[in-house]
Amino acid sequence: MSVFPSSVHQSAIVSRLRAAGCVFAEDEAELLISTARTPDDLTTMVDQRVAGLPLEHVLGWAEFCGLRVTVDPEVFVPRRRTEFLISQAAALGGRSATVVVDLCCGTGAMGAALAAILDGVELHAADLHPAAVQCARRNLAPIGGQVYEGDLYEPLPATLRGRVDILIASPPYVPTEAIRLLPSEARVHEPLVALDGGADGLDVVRRVIAEAPPWLAPGGRLLVETSEGQAARTADAMAAGGLTPRVARSDELYATVVIGTNPTG
Repeated sequence: MSVFPSSVHQSAIVSRLRAAGCVFAEDEAELLISTARTPDDLTTMVDQRVAGLPLEHVLGWAEFCGLRVTVDPEVFVPRRRTEFLISQAAALGGRSATVVVDLCCGTGAMGAALAAILDGVELHAADLHPAAVQCARRNLAPIGGQVYEGDLYEPLPATLRGRVDILIASPPYVPTEAIRLLPSEARVHEPLVALDGGADGLDVVRRVIAEAPPWLAPGGRLLVETSEGQAARTADAMAAGGLTPRVARSDELYATVVIGTNPTG
């Protein structure tokens, strides 16, 4: 049901959004209208979007793998390209109970999506950023997921060591010098810790890989999102850490995932 005051028309909203540089102004207007609870809410939301706040922060949610995921202010917004990582992870999941860990979890969207696809998932997630942890708990608690605050593996319970079947991670992988080239929505409104991957973008990626083997079950897999240009170095790091690497790409989503398999036995 529309919440527009009689004096305001959808075309005016679309015009404001388009003038602000919103490429999909019509679609965004429909989402804002359907989400706003009152005319005042709608006015505030349009003003926020025109001012440059990411659409997902304005709405309070993002669609990811068919799920509506809560997105709080100052939390990294899940990207559509990351759905490719989920499709790769889902293809590896078995029919029995699967232990899944989502590192650098942000909203917890990846873990939630995988738990929705696979049966009997025991889900754990961790993030360094307090706002992300709070947001992830809102998304994962209803499905039984456990969320921990801390640096990578440090906050995970020791009982997970050697038991993780699928370890998924979308760590920061933007080179420091490239941060300034990001769209302002990301650069201004998302936490730097979720974006900055160091000089070559792989500082956190290397740590995720180096510390993964003791946590993985025999035959367990680590899936890391990275860029196409970083894939070879990411695969080399996995091989150096004792994992068998494989690179998967999606031209449609412009996504690259490096998958490392822990040796069996």
